[in-house]
Amino acid sequence: MIHLLDRYLSTLFFAPLARRRHHEGGAVIPILMYHSISSEPETETHPYFWLNTTPEIFAAQLKFLQDNNYQVLTLGRAAEIIYGRAVKDDHAKYAVITFDDGFRDFYINAFPILQKYGFTATVFLPTDYINNHHKKLDGKDHLSWGEITLLHKQGISFGSHTASHPQLRDSNRADVRHEIEHSRQIIEQRIGAPAESFSYPFAFPEEDNDFTKCLTDTLIAGGYKFGVSTRIGRASAKDPICFMKRLPINSRDDLAFFQAKLEGGYDWMHWFQLKSKIIRAKFKSS
Repeated sequence: MIHLLDRYLSTLFFAPLARRRHHEGGAVIPILMYHSISSEPETETHPYFWLNTTPEIFAAQLKFLQDNNYQVLTLGRAAEIIYGRAVKDDHAKYAVITFDDGFRDFYINAFPILQKYGFTATVFLPTDYINNHHKKLDGKDHLSWGEITLLHKQGISFGSHTASHPQLRDSNRADVRHEIEHSRQIIEQRIGAPAESFSYPFAFPEEDNDFTKCLTDTLIAGGYKFGVSTRIGRASAKDPICFMKRLPINSRDDLAFFQAKLEGGYDWMHWFQLKSKIIRAKFKSS
């Protein structure tokens, strides 16, 4: 029952409230966070941690975006609008589609569906896993550089998800810098275009101000202009530009829940997410 509580509260209570609320000033844009487009069984118990979205559900979600007149932006364009560097159309509905981990099923399953609806996406690559059949995240195959090059030519954007997908908070400063700079350099060499975006792997330690300040400085020095995190909610100018919020999406998201997330009905979850991080940090330090 507890697994359904966030769904019920989001669809029946918070989404209706969000629809009545008018955002003045800056844009608020849902950045969707996918991982794998496949029908593989889940290993995690709580649906929040599911990584897979079936191709059928993914297609239905994209059809919903199209039918409801959402403009799917590149992440870079969305960042420009959010932070006031580009003009916002007050009558437009925006969304961004992102994928973490660079799984090969993006090429096989997700890309044809994106093409069908004329949408773009940003894929974040852990570069040590690309073209490496001996390294896999969650037992899944990863994209090859040949596939990435082809996808880039078809309008898909690529950003860094570090090199080895480590817990950056547990790494020393030199290793963090290597993970950030080396992965960007490899991507740029392979696709022949700037890699300006970064996605933080694992839970983002937003409660650790010293670490996030150091990481921000390292990202900017490393050539990044914007980035995303696993902080829950729609992105707004209140977010640090390197760690914009996203909405986790998987096979649990039927269209009612998907719509609620797009319209702000899931933003309330960030409060619980942050509080749980603070409590765990205090417990760990005691």
